[in-house]
Amino acid sequence: MSSLLYEFSNVLAAVDPAAPVGGVPTPVSSAPGPLADKVNTVLGILAWAGTAAGVCGVLITGAMMAVSVKRGESSEHMSRLGMVLGGCVLVATAGPLVSFVFA
Repeated sequence: MSSLLYEFSNVLAAVDPAAPVGGVPTPVSSAPGPLADKVNTVLGILAWAGTAAGVCGVLITGAMMAVSVKRGESSEHMSRLGMVLGGCVLVATAGPLVSFVFA
């Protein structure tokens, strides 16, 4: 199996990318200007909403922890807080991760 992969990589390396026939296509990423502006606006709004949801989640989890301590109840608030903080990290790193993978 590894020899097949090796031969396939040699075939791909031997292909001239400038050749119009038989070459590996390299698509150009150029979206129309108005569409790119609208997409960037929507993504900016979604990023803001995700950040606001994360802040609200941390505040609500903190309030629930305070109320349950006041009542003398024990609950799994740390796991809930961990999930909220994990979501915050995911929202904060979504843009850089996509830029790293696709750029």
